[in-house]
Amino acid sequence: MRTLFAGVCLVLIANGAVPAQERPEDYYDAERMQASRDALREATSGGIHSMWMFDRLEHQSGGADDVLLWDFQGWVGGDENKFWLKSEGEYSFDHGAMEEAEIQALYSRPISPNFDLQFGVRHDVEPGPSQNYLVAGIQGLAPYWFEVDAAAFLSEDGDFSIGLEAEYELLLTQRWIIQPRAELDFAAGEVASMGRGSGLVSSEIGIRLRYEFTRGFAPYIGFEHRALHGDTADIAQIAGGETSNTIFAAGLRLWF
Repeated sequence: MRTLFAGVCLVLIANGAVPAQERPEDYYDAERMQASRDALREATSGGIHSMWMFDRLEHQSGGADDVLLWDFQGWVGGDENKFWLKSEGEYSFDHGAMEEAEIQALYSRPISPNFDLQFGVRHDVEPGPSQNYLVAGIQGLAPYWFEVDAAAFLSEDGDFSIGLEAEYELLLTQRWIIQPRAELDFAAGEVASMGRGSGLVSSEIGIRLRYEFTRGFAPYIGFEHRALHGDTADIAQIAGGETSNTIFAAGLRLWF
């Protein structure tokens, strides 16, 4: 009966049988309807939100030095426009000094349902004298749920390089998660002052097992194999340095 009654009402309204002042579209004026649309847009997709996460905050041992590594990223904005902040670096406990440290400030905008285009600047504090770069890249979710972050860097000296990162999360249970991870760095030319050759510069391939007490607090352990390649490995050998090692990691994944 309700369906029949509703259908009759719609026919009467369409034919003008119901007076204009009683039609549903006249219950709210244009201003109130616009306010309602704005509230819905803000609640669902038009508001300002944020996410901040230490994907890796860990102590590493087994390499040349024991180090504290951080890999931080976060964003603030809406569905279409975001401001990203990324930072990665290593602090050596043996030398009591920073070995590597960089920070990126990026603007991000979606180019597909699963990928965002990012561009901005990067500033390296260590190693050596500080260096600035222009950054352009993509970040998102590839087929089969691989998380991908790829970026191209152009330094103020004209040196061009590319960094690729990929991660995958395999759920053993709802709390126990295995995360394989790979990182590759490429350079277009040799930069002798940084001990870097052309081609494939370095690789990091590892795996981590974490337990999520909550989504925002998850301790983990893991292993990672690091290697220098090609001309970069040759430069390191001449200088008496290592070209590969395997490290043990223990740390926290924090999300807030």
